[in-house]
Amino acid sequence: MFNKETEYALRGLVYIKLQNIKEKRPGTAEVAREIEAPHFYTAKILQRLVRAGFLESLKGKGGGFYFDPSKPELHLIKLISSIEGDSSYSGCGFGLKHCNENNPCPVHEKYAPIREAITRLLSDETVQSLAMKVYRKEFNLSKTPK
Repeated sequence: MFNKETEYALRGLVYIKLQNIKEKRPGTAEVAREIEAPHFYTAKILQRLVRAGFLESLKGKGGGFYFDPSKPELHLIKLISSIEGDSSYSGCGFGLKHCNENNPCPVHEKYAPIREAITRLLSDETVQSLAMKVYRKEFNLSKTPK
């Protein structure tokens, strides 16, 4: 549903938060390994997330990535919008640029509730809430079983 950068960013942030809950600050190599993503691509994504203010980092011994506890939780909709805009969850299900109630595509009527449900999910969930679900073992973060 989302592009690779968004998938890696989301999985990486959830992994980082999970480690932060355990009072650890993972580095780029660890994050890349655990989310099964290329190291240099992961580094680029994490640097971008730090610049966007979603994440903090410390260099040197004891360094790594962490969430600033004084900042509000990061809603998925904000993260995804910052990476790929809102078209991935608000666009036309048929891929048309000008689809609306007055000019509907062939799947408009059936896709509208799906789009609304996705938007609601992304608005309700946060990186932190997903990390807590992983922490509680409600689902496995990795794509492949270990």
